Amino acid sequence: MRHIVLGNEAVAQGAIDAGISGVYAYPGTPSTEITEYIIKKNKTGKLNLQATWSSNEKTALEAALGMSYAGKRALVAMKHVGLNVAMDAFMNMAISGINGGLVLVVADDPSMHSSQNEQDSRYLAHFAKVPTIEPSNQQEAYDGIRHAFNLSERLKMPVLYRLVTRLAHSRSLVSFNSPDSKSDFKILSNTDRFKLVPSKAREQYDELIKKQSVISAESAESPFNQLAIGRETSLGIVACGIAYNYLMEHFQKNCPYYILKLSQYPIPTEQIKTIYEKCDQILVLEEGYPFVEEQLGNFFDKKSKVIGKLTQHLNRTGELNPDLVAISLGISKVKNTELPAIVKPRLPQLCEGCGHIDLFNSLNEIKKEIGDGKIFGDIGCYALGALPPFETINTLIDMGASIPMAKGAADAGLRPSIAVIGDSTFTHSGITGLLDCVNDHAPVTIIISDNAAIAMTGGQESAAKTKLKNICLGIGVHPDHVRIMEPLPKNHSKNISLIKEEIDYQDVSVIISQRACVRLSAERKKLAKEMAYV
Repeated sequence: MRHIVLGNEAVAQGAIDAGISGVYAYPGTPSTEITEYIIKKNKTGKLNLQATWSSNEKTALEAALGMSYAGKRALVAMKHVGLNVAMDAFMNMAISGINGGLVLVVADDPSMHSSQNEQDSRYLAHFAKVPTIEPSNQQEAYDGIRHAFNLSERLKMPVLYRLVTRLAHSRSLVSFNSPDSKSDFKILSNTDRFKLVPSKAREQYDELIKKQSVISAESAESPFNQLAIGRETSLGIVACGIAYNYLMEHFQKNCPYYILKLSQYPIPTEQIKTIYEKCDQILVLEEGYPFVEEQLGNFFDKKSKVIGKLTQHLNRTGELNPDLVAISLGISKVKNTELPAIVKPRLPQLCEGCGHIDLFNSLNEIKKEIGDGKIFGDIGCYALGALPPFETINTLIDMGASIPMAKGAADAGLRPSIAVIGDSTFTHSGITGLLDCVNDHAPVTIIISDNAAIAMTGGQESAAKTKLKNICLGIGVHPDHVRIMEPLPKNHSKNISLIKEEIDYQDVSVIISQRACVRLSAERKKLAKEMAYV
């Protein structure tokens, strides 16, 4: 039976059918629907899976490694910048290896639809020396994840599974197959390879290097890498992941060129050699950075044969699409990217009635007295405070950066120095910054805008719940300077006075600005109100 599903949903169902025992993730667009799908299926279908949100991507990956250690299959899902948070665990589990299959799905975001950068996760998998699979369509997204788990267990290595926004968030018909049975609980009899003290780590790193030839052999034989022999030799095409889909939109029947469809890495050297020797020029089509193009330029002497992003035959920034592929092939000269005049672009906006709005209104009134450039922001809905009509916050770098940046600015003499961070971002990566502030008695004012949800990605439950005040007290913030305020228009004057009092305090202070997200269900809002800090 065929189903119309998102690419993310195809991955999720593929993981379920591959016999996973758990999924670990932190919400991040464009990856969020993978875990949401599994959580929903787990509740309605009684799958008996571990399926909840983790505090951050690092804890998610480490928990998955623990499940793998016990012999069960585990899925991890995150967006590309989330992999930066998890890199310590990722690099080291490549060395320790795994037991039960472990697949890390990373959804990259070309064009930065909801991200701070366009980073290409294939580089990080290459850096860690682990296999990567990059499906080209939704059916492959389903089939490929099952292949990835089998590959992971054959190699005893984690496998990185790369998606991009258009594949993750577009729908297609997908055929589901019979599910695999779950693996038995099977802890290792010899756990030495998980003990990465230097002597063991050196041994394991040697093993990782030896495995590279096996990984390459797997890629060469992969059903997801296919070389099609064309009748035309003036051009050969290497089409990676979704770029293959874009290419074939222009050739409903037979493409005249040699085509290497590339969806499993490392690059299959022999297939590349064939297309290189047979064709006068090689066009590399890939979504993201020029990852393959750079490697092909290093493989062969005649680098001029390889064209793509580096030679300006394709865009270096933003998304690839069928129109850009057509232009690179000489099929078309027109970019169909201009919006009709009737369509007016507009900035994203906070929801009407959002508590962040009242917080920004209070801060903007205070800014008239303290001056601009003194409010450090973070990742979440409240990041829109950097844009008109508010323009409240002055920085937006990465998850949790607001508090350490405010501390560093205060250390440099900036007064006042204010950090604005959300409840979920605080538990994700803000707690350690607060600890630094407490240890150094930094004169900073930290405002935790608590809306009882991970609101930007769909309102998932925040790990903070009602713990924020106790966390701040436990870290060492003085009880008199952990303050609670409710951001409502009727409290505007009172909230301004409260913020000013804490700005004047020359040590660490925390203000919890608490009001449930307006998009939450009535039940969730009622619960949040009942559990409010009083």
